[in-house]
Amino acid sequence: MLGSLVAVLAGVLLGLAWQPYALWPLLLVGVPALTLLARGIPLRRAFGRGYLFGLGMLGVTISWVHVLGWWVAAVLVLFMALYYGLLGVALSLVTRLRWWPVAAAACWVAAELAYSSFPFGGFGWTRLAYAAVDTSLNGWFPLVGVAGVSFLVALVGQTVAWLVLLVQERRPPVFPRVVPAALVIAALGVAGVGLRSFQVEPLAGREGSVEVGVVQGNVPGRGIEALGRARTVTNNHLSESVELMARARLGQVPEPDFLLWPENSTDIDPLLDPVTRQTVAGATAVAGVPILVGAVTQGPGEDERQTTALWWDPLRGVLATYHKRNLVPFGEWIPFRAQLLPLVPILREVGAQSVPGTEPGVLRVPLDGRTITVGDVICFELAYDDTVHEALTNGAQVLLVQSNNATYGGTGQIEQQFAITRVRAMEARREVAVATTNSVSGFIDRDGRVVQRTNEFTSAGFVEAMPLRTALTPAVLAGPWPARGLALLALVAVAVAVVRRRRDLHQNGHRPGPDAALSTPATSPTKEPIR
Repeated sequence: MLGSLVAVLAGVLLGLAWQPYALWPLLLVGVPALTLLARGIPLRRAFGRGYLFGLGMLGVTISWVHVLGWWVAAVLVLFMALYYGLLGVALSLVTRLRWWPVAAAACWVAAELAYSSFPFGGFGWTRLAYAAVDTSLNGWFPLVGVAGVSFLVALVGQTVAWLVLLVQERRPPVFPRVVPAALVIAALGVAGVGLRSFQVEPLAGREGSVEVGVVQGNVPGRGIEALGRARTVTNNHLSESVELMARARLGQVPEPDFLLWPENSTDIDPLLDPVTRQTVAGATAVAGVPILVGAVTQGPGEDERQTTALWWDPLRGVLATYHKRNLVPFGEWIPFRAQLLPLVPILREVGAQSVPGTEPGVLRVPLDGRTITVGDVICFELAYDDTVHEALTNGAQVLLVQSNNATYGGTGQIEQQFAITRVRAMEARREVAVATTNSVSGFIDRDGRVVQRTNEFTSAGFVEAMPLRTALTPAVLAGPWPARGLALLALVAVAVAVVRRRRDLHQNGHRPGPDAALSTPATSPTKEPIR
């Protein structure tokens, strides 16, 4: 019972490392705690403790899903915690190996890869790297990416666990063992600080710049009610665009080359609805520059829709489009829709079934007599490495984010997403402009520093210069391979641990049954040498 309570508490403490709390030193408590809780106990108990740990952590980090309904949050937390149960099993196994700190850190990355991919595309919102955005390890992002930083955070955590076991078992000489571990932690941090000022991307440079006008029009209402009153939302973005252009023509802000409107700045298809089309066209005419509009468009089939970015030119209309690829399950689309709608009628509130796009988020558009390539990431897509990386590797010169966070206003989701955006800026070494409907828009430099930031539940607009860049960092070039490689390392470690465990059982005269790997206790940690 005590172990179960400690598991929940450790999970809660780790959850506080993420935004909006951002108590990142708790990474040094929560990560090693799970290892210590899972080590040397039967695998069934390790699963249980890992599951309880996950409940505590996820209850803190993603409880903001409750705005869609408390039952939605409960189901999501209860399901996602299964991955931490499996992580507990993996940690219980690999801590039998001599090189267990490395293997255990790889197991964290494998768990993150799993829950970021399955089911329904995954939900990779709580990766360790996102909680490390303000740590000295953040300099590693452009070199090793999100998966690599998660591994480094987990490795530091395992080193802490190793030190705790060393002190607990009082095996001399302690000091000569502590020094190398401390040096590893210090070296990772110092290297991270040094990498912040080191150009890790190939030398290629800026090809001029563009002035981007970011528009946050605000929405009526808060929470889930903010999904309605679509025409008002579009009119608000028209009004704020007029205000921003007036300030530009008075010389209070630079003249923008184009305006960035957020996701869902119009929920009525402006390609089909004449009133909405007139509103958007009027905005481009007043601005005199193109607008990247976030729209919901109908089709491609009956009772289907897409979340779309439209590059709307004031003279020629729509010149380029991008359809959002990573959709929110049960928020934008319903898995097993035909079967679930009769059983859960509230799901009808989701509306028409969203259809994902199939092409990378790049728009090649004319601008002031030149052609530029705009990289666009829409809201939830920020959590997906492949989606962000493919926009960059397909030639994006500027990186933009369109988001509609109105549903989650006043919750921790806002700060978590902004932190993920900062991570993407560091990873790509690119400036990022963010437009949201009512929280939080901003401008982030290539080092992850916040240059501009708006307040929630307000209208706002600003203009920032964005360099046109072509250089790609090693993290972007490597794509998914670091995560896959570390996950493979974790699988190998687990397989080796299982084989050795069965061999030891045979040598001790115990013939394991079919479920022995799930029930037989491990060697007591007080008798196992530090490896």
